[in-house]
Order: sequence, then structure tokens, then C-alpha cells
Amino acid sequence: MDIQNKIKECVKEGEKGERHKGLKKVNPSRELIYGHIKKAIHNFNAIDLFAKFNYSDWSASAAFYCLYHALLALVAKTGFESRNQSCTFALVEHMIDNKETFITKEELKEIFDRDITENLEQSNKILDIRENMQYSIRTSLEKEEFRHLKDRTKFLFDKIRRDVEND
Repeated sequence: MDIQNKIKECVKEGEKGERHKGLKKVNPSRELIYGHIKKAIHNFNAIDLFAKFNYSDWSASAAFYCLYHALLALVAKTGFESRNQSCTFALVEHMIDNKETFITKEELKEIFDRDITENLEQSNKILDIRENMQYSIRTSLEKEEFRHLKDRTKFLFDKIRRDVEND
């Protein structure tokens, strides 16, 4: 399905009310936008906390959700509320195509990629690290893997945040 049709489907789903599973048109509000930024910061801080207590496998999920909430802030700035990851990513990809955001498609693919990576353990994508940790029996990240995850998450979060805060 192409992005335009995906977004139309998501908006239609969003019209189903409060418990929708799509994109709902809303008035952009500072409260919603900065609420997502605050949640992203909260999740970013959890990356180190999980690692400190030997739960670095959960650091990968915290990294993913840090970036996802940053993207939700970007989506909220455009006047949408999203309750579906694929809808969020489709809208952000549409924004990239229309040059409405500084994030690139390659950077977005680090967070979400429709193409399956063949070897999750060899991938540096945040999405793949998260999926590897979530679905494998591993309970910790290697030191270098953790450093990469945290540094790359910070870089992407800062870039998305600049987008959100740019008026």
C-alpha cells in the first residue's frame, strides 16, 4: 500500500472516536506536543537506569519509545494524534517526502523499517536492536552495543526535537 492510501486509511480509522487505532485530526496544542517531548526525555533517562540495574535489554525498548514519542510530538505539531505505529511512521514518511521535517528516510528507517533485516544481531538500527532484545533470550546489551544505542538515540532525538521546536 502506498503512503497516501495508508494515511487515508489511518485517518478513516481515527474518525472512530476516542479508542481509535489510527490518525485523529486534532488542534495542535503545546500541552500535547511538549507532553510527548517530556515522555521522550523520560524514556531516554530510562536507558541508563535499566542498564544500571542490569536490565539493559529494556534499554533498547526505552530508546525506541524515546524516539517514538519524539515522532508523536512531531505528528501532534501537524495536528494529528496517532494511536498506531504504522500510521505514525507513514505520516512522518509523508512529511519527509514533502520536506516538512529535517529527519531523513534513512534516519527514520533506524526507528522503523518496513523492510525486514535478515540478521537482527548484526544490525545497528534501533528498531532491530529493540526487536532482537525483545524477542531473543538475551538479557543484556554488550558495552559497545549499548553505547551505540544511547548515542544514536540521543542524536536522533535531538534532531527530531529541533524539528518540533522550530517555528
